[in-house]
Amino acid sequence: MAVYTEVSLDTAQSLFGQLGLGQVVDLKGCSGGIENTNYFVDSESGRWVLTLFERLTHEQLPFYLYLMKHLAQRGIPVPDPQANKSGDILLTVQGKPACVVNRLRGASELSPTSTHCATVGAMLARMHVAGQDYSRSQPNLRGLAWVSETVPVVLPFLGEAQVQLIRSELAYQQHVATSSLYAALPRGPVHADLFRDNVMFEGAELTGFFDFYFAGVDTWAFDIAVCLNDWCIDLTTGQPDPQRQSAFLNAYVQERPLLAAERMLLPAMLRAGALRFWVSRLWDFHLPREASMLTAHDPAHFERVLLARAGSSIQTLAA
Repeated sequence: MAVYTEVSLDTAQSLFGQLGLGQVVDLKGCSGGIENTNYFVDSESGRWVLTLFERLTHEQLPFYLYLMKHLAQRGIPVPDPQANKSGDILLTVQGKPACVVNRLRGASELSPTSTHCATVGAMLARMHVAGQDYSRSQPNLRGLAWVSETVPVVLPFLGEAQVQLIRSELAYQQHVATSSLYAALPRGPVHADLFRDNVMFEGAELTGFFDFYFAGVDTWAFDIAVCLNDWCIDLTTGQPDPQRQSAFLNAYVQERPLLAAERMLLPAMLRAGALRFWVSRLWDFHLPREASMLTAHDPAHFERVLLARAGSSIQTLAA
């Protein structure tokens, strides 16, 4: 989260009046993340997050907002968009599309144990199942098509070995995507960005998944891979942690068993997830946008993860 568009206390108060959320008592810009403008807002009725969308359009946003509403109604702990008197959850603030959601309690667990990983794995499976009957559809906007378009943009910033790695991995992923095995992978709404800082815990209790603004319809195996590449990775080396990885997968399959195609292609999806985030971090690092609280992530981390994933496959999958 970052601040690209300034929001005054008066503007926030007017908005919260329209939403029936009471008098605003505190408004604070949020740092961290890179896509949207975010504010923490405390009002008489509770604690909230105001988001102004800097890239996503009014036409794209209903998929995300109504997905969160859909999941919340099915018992998945996610932010619940608030409606105005007309029933609208997609709002406009300072000329930007916006929404207000409840602020989840707890804090992110940045040094997860196997127990944390198992809890996230189980909830991710429940989220996938809960989203099966969601009627809206939108592709993963940071999927392989976006990666293919963005790789040429970041190539001038890379060394020779990096260029060779990124080109060869892109070719491999394009080959995988044309296979009959890939076509057999089950699909549905995915979070696509469920990193440690997008999950909240209060003690041992998982209190919420948030930041759904990279969500889209994609393979569930890709969503699993994105999680494994963050929750079950040593952040220093980029190497997988087998114990945490097994805990995550074992918990996931207790809620939704993996198909044979998913088991076979999970190593390839782990590489796809690493490539996607290496490319996006290269793009954000070398071609940054202006933001008053923006801190770009180090792209070298996912280069290491990709090298580790491309050099090995998962040793132990859940039974």
